[in-house]
Formats: sequence, C-alpha cells, structure tokens
Amino acid sequence: MKYRALIFDFDGTIADTLSETRRIYNLIAPEYGIREVSEEELTGLRHLSLKEILSELEIPKHRVPSIIARGTAMMRKNIDSLQLIPGMKEALTELRSHTENFGILTSNSTTNVDAFLRNHGIRDLFDFVSSTSKLTGKARHLRAIRKTFSLDHSEMLFTGDELRDVRAAQKAKIPHAAVSWGFNSREALAKSEPTHLFDKPGDFQRLIETSG
Repeated sequence: MKYRALIFDFDGTIADTLSETRRIYNLIAPEYGIREVSEEELTGLRHLSLKEILSELEIPKHRVPSIIARGTAMMRKNIDSLQLIPGMKEALTELRSHTENFGILTSNSTTNVDAFLRNHGIRDLFDFVSSTSKLTGKARHLRAIRKTFSLDHSEMLFTGDELRDVRAAQKAKIPHAAVSWGFNSREALAKSEPTHLFDKPGDFQRLIETSG
C-alpha cells in the first residue's frame, strides 16, 4: 500500500455514535438556550456543512467548545454500550498489517476513545490517539502528525465521515478518504471531492490492492 500512515476520525467513522450524540445534545440543549434535534431532522442536516449546521440550529460558534467538552464528558458514562461500525474491526485489522503508522485524530476525548477501543479489543492496533477540542482544528494536527513521522504529503491518508474532515485534509494537503456511513451524506461528501469515497468498510480493500 502506498500510504505509510493511516489516520482515522473516530465518531461515525469507527464508532457508531450518531444516536448517542443526538441524545446527549438534546439533553444539554436547553442549558445553552438552543433547540433540540429530532431524528427526522437528521436527514436534512446530513447534507450541510458545519457552518451551515451551526446556522440552522442557531448555535453561537463561541459556545461550541463548551458544548463539545460537556458532551464528551457525558458520553463517557455510556461508552461501554457503544458499538463499532459493522465491519470496521475486520477492516482495521487488515489495514494495520499493510502500513507503518496507524492513528486516530478526533474531536472526542482521548479517554473515551481509549476506553472504546479497549472494550472492542482493538487498542493495540493504534500507535496513538490524538484529540482536538476545536471542530475545525484538525488540519494543524494532521500537519504535525505528518512531520512527526517524517512523511511526504502523499504518504499519509486521513479518513473521516464529515465534510470538515475532508476539508481538514485538503487544507493539510494530504490525501483523504470519506466514508458515507457516518454523519454527512454520500451526496455531500462526493461534492467535496475526496481522494477516495467508501460506502462500506470492505471498500478499504481498494487501498491495499492499489499499488504505486
């Protein structure tokens, strides 16, 4: 495989956290004076960018770090009940044997991610778990990771389920894979022109089969 480093988003990419995230958001929404989100409304929100979602839900940008911190702390209580995206354990295990560096870059907490990975017996696959409290701060972290492992831009791939993940990779000038089983819709992800677009974990096999 041509990628020496594979970096993954966590929520929606590896872990099936969408329902839990909406549940927690709706619990704390009244405290922040913002409205709740119904399950039916998620379909429409999946087509929107982060900026558009904040506007649609009338969430002040300066409140986002606090909402994230509160939400991740609440998620820790139910981390044992969260499930892997079906097929991801097998895909990750296979990918790990074909690349040098394996990591996670997330807006969730490292405590949550570490506990989840251990619960599902896959913590040892990853060299590191890195977290950023800023929803739009992943590009800087991706550049730092690339430099840490002395990689050329073309040798590192970042995988995520949201438009902001694609844009972070584009800003960091590295290849990126978008997965359609997470938050943002396939249509929205395709328009963002990711390097790869996968519809099921088994599609990661293409990375292994593609050489050069």
